[in-house]
Amino acid sequence: MRLVIWVLWPAFVAAGIAEAIFFTLIDPAHLYLLGERVEWSAMATYSTGFLLFWLVCIGSSLMTYSMMPEAAKEALRTAAGERTDLARRKRRSDAM
Repeated sequence: MRLVIWVLWPAFVAAGIAEAIFFTLIDPAHLYLLGERVEWSAMATYSTGFLLFWLVCIGSSLMTYSMMPEAAKEALRTAAGERTDLARRKRRSDAM
């Protein structure tokens, strides 16, 4: 499951940034697709745009992971196996 999160989470963040930049520069009311004006609501346009950006970023993250050397993948699996929560350090039982 952690391997899936390593692909989806960076893609989610990158898609959010891409959408913010894209829709800051382009008004959804002025979008054209295949020569036709897009007649969707702004919310539908933003949602569809985010999902498309996310899919592109997922592809990029998957390609990056698949091109990593096997030694790096094994190091990631080992590091993930040692920690149950990657956001916090593992407590030592002998600290006291």
